[in-house]
Amino acid sequence: MNLKLKIWRQANAKTTGKFDIYNIDNISPDISFLEMLDILNNDLIHSGKEPIAFDHDCREGICGMCSLHINGHAHGPDSEITTCQLHMRKFNDGETITIEPWRSTAFPVIKDLVVDRTSYDKILQAGGFVSVNTGGVPDANAIPISKPDSDESMDAAACIGCGACAATCKNGSAMLFVAARVSSLAKLPQGKVEGARRAKAMVAKMDELGFGNCSNTGACEAECPKLISIGHIARLNREFLSAKLQD
Repeated sequence: MNLKLKIWRQANAKTTGKFDIYNIDNISPDISFLEMLDILNNDLIHSGKEPIAFDHDCREGICGMCSLHINGHAHGPDSEITTCQLHMRKFNDGETITIEPWRSTAFPVIKDLVVDRTSYDKILQAGGFVSVNTGGVPDANAIPISKPDSDESMDAAACIGCGACAATCKNGSAMLFVAARVSSLAKLPQGKVEGARRAKAMVAKMDELGFGNCSNTGACEAECPKLISIGHIARLNREFLSAKLQD
């Protein structure tokens, strides 16, 4: 495959970025998208040029580091995958591929395709944990949790915090991420003890960090690599309003 790559280049957060055009030839359709970028960087380095900075880690669809906007889609034109799971066979020979970093006020560009997502860490530090003493590790069958509740909690816990939801949302909202974290604990006995404090603290931190409001367009769910349901946002709203009424 021969491809034209239109890639965002930006030296740092304070400089103005721009798109640069790169041509790359003889790309196998069976390699991953990140392997294709590795090949491009190898060519750039051997040409004495600055390689393109992009985030990656596990390359197994688990860590959520590979945050790229590809042809207008978070993680690319495939569904239920991260960028590292995207293969070049999803593109056509001779195609122009536009590659950008996440576009969100709360995710400032560090360099090229790398953005600062510590805002998600700050939201988790505000309340995405259980701090009460739950004692030693009990037998798995000793805590009565219904199957629907445990399944829903696990579905929410599948969130990898990649940031695709906020980058896709026209308002730059992090509601799906916050909702997944709140919902994964709200359905479990250990998490209910601090439920009210958690919902208020995480929503307050989200607003403080400059994320936008949710207008329920569903774009976040559509682009989420783990298909986290926007139904969790409804639970977050219920948890938050209940906590405010208790106050």
